[in-house]
Amino acid sequence: MTHPSDPGLSVILSERRRLTNLAYRLLGSLADAEDVVQETCARWYAMSPAQREAVDSPGAWLTTVASRICLDLLGSARARRERYVGEWIPEPLPDRTEWTAGRPGAGTVDPADRVTLDESVNMAFLVVLDAMTPAERVAFVLHDVFRYPFPEVAEIVGRTPAACRQLAVSARRRVRTARPDVVPAARRAGVVRAFKQAWEARDIDALIGLLAPDATATGDGGGLVTAALHPVVGAEQVARFFAERPAAAPGVTLVERTVNGQPGLVAQRDGVTVSVMAFEVTGDRIAHIWAVLNPAKLHPWTAG
Repeated sequence: MTHPSDPGLSVILSERRRLTNLAYRLLGSLADAEDVVQETCARWYAMSPAQREAVDSPGAWLTTVASRICLDLLGSARARRERYVGEWIPEPLPDRTEWTAGRPGAGTVDPADRVTLDESVNMAFLVVLDAMTPAERVAFVLHDVFRYPFPEVAEIVGRTPAACRQLAVSARRRVRTARPDVVPAARRAGVVRAFKQAWEARDIDALIGLLAPDATATGDGGGLVTAALHPVVGAEQVARFFAERPAAAPGVTLVERTVNGQPGLVAQRDGVTVSVMAFEVTGDRIAHIWAVLNPAKLHPWTAG
């Protein structure tokens, strides 16, 4: 994109990262987020120079357009999900950083140098966002995560500021209900590492001891690779599920990697990532495991 005489070019370039951050949280897919940013920029340059000069705040214009594109995509995503084979899990952010106990992602740049890590991108948070209505999700992310005032949110969502405030309240309630206790990073890392070791040893008793009684494991194969079509529920059932699938399968290496800002595990075969696992730890136990196996969602973990 070369428009050296365009005074808005520097704004576009400076806004791309923020727009990608916003769109990823709204859509749960880095690939879709980057498509949205491309479409937003294309719409900016589809305007005449005079139209662009008439825009008081290019940054606000870009945010409005990107958010509305996301809102439309979230609406159509419902129909796509109904055709999706098995469970759908948000696309994990590519990050090749190994974590050490207590300091996941220490000294790293942002995943793919595009998305800023904070609690609003951890897998548990994204899964809660995914259960919201499109309007709830957009209102909540814009206001609570990116601090947009409700009158601006209302312009984007197409509802009154009061209605947007109610959407955010409803979304906040969902997040509060689903949010686990805050667990120190060192303890989270220790629990995930213990799970890795117990899995490699196929020690069912040790696995059960690391899992909350009502633990769940959800796999996303997208119909392209083998994965459980429904979540596995209960400590013993989850432990047996993993013990029956050896971590050290021929040619497979299990490595500690940061997944959406949290300690996670990545399975690699011949340098290709075949599974990315995110964990939610409450207390000293694992409450949720999300395993993304769909190759379409894992390509960025191998590429580059």
